[in-house]
Amino acid sequence: MKRFWKDATVAQTERGWRVLLDGRAVKTQAGSVQLVPSEPLATAMAAEWAAQGETVDPDSLPLRDLADYAIEVIAPDRPAAIAHLLRYAETDTLCYRAGPDEPLYPKQISVWEPLLTAAEARWDIHFERVSGVIHRPHSPATMARLERVLASHDDCTLAALTTLSALAASLVIALAALEPGTDAAQLWNAAKLEEDWQAELWGTDPEAAERRARRLASFSAAQRFALLARD
Repeated sequence: MKRFWKDATVAQTERGWRVLLDGRAVKTQAGSVQLVPSEPLATAMAAEWAAQGETVDPDSLPLRDLADYAIEVIAPDRPAAIAHLLRYAETDTLCYRAGPDEPLYPKQISVWEPLLTAAEARWDIHFERVSGVIHRPHSPATMARLERVLASHDDCTLAALTTLSALAASLVIALAALEPGTDAAQLWNAAKLEEDWQAELWGTDPEAAERRARRLASFSAAQRFALLARD
């Protein structure tokens, strides 16, 4: 698509904020009204449009895509979105470790355990830890509490959590990304601890490094989207 506008601005309505291209309101890719809950988020989305060249690069509009997902997917069926997110808690990467006698285990304890214990203290829950890959379910009380935590978030935050959880394979890491001042790269490194361990042992290649960088950029954009939406 060729760039057809000169100025990207924002405007407030009774229901939220919207992006305007030469005064015309941007719609979702499915044609719905596109409104977001905060001026900082709308301003950041307008900046994405303003930064386009003569031809629009769809991959350079991650905030737009997350806003559309919140409107078109999350809002019509929040219970389904929450149920989907809870599956990342059921098989959270941070809960599945190597055996205590394996070299990776101390790294997992030092990096993952603080994230788990912080989440447990924050919500008064308990995560089951497993050595190996055999699934061990968390208690119904823990899952019910996490469901209430997710239900307390708005549609934009749930959209961001969907991306964060999928990339990290961890709801704990996704929720940690919502805390102000949290470093996205540090959380990403925690999520990819096993992958990086394998790379240390066997090496990596430019294609894998490029893929990792792209996924970190998507993770960081989702975190930024959530924090701007709540500003």
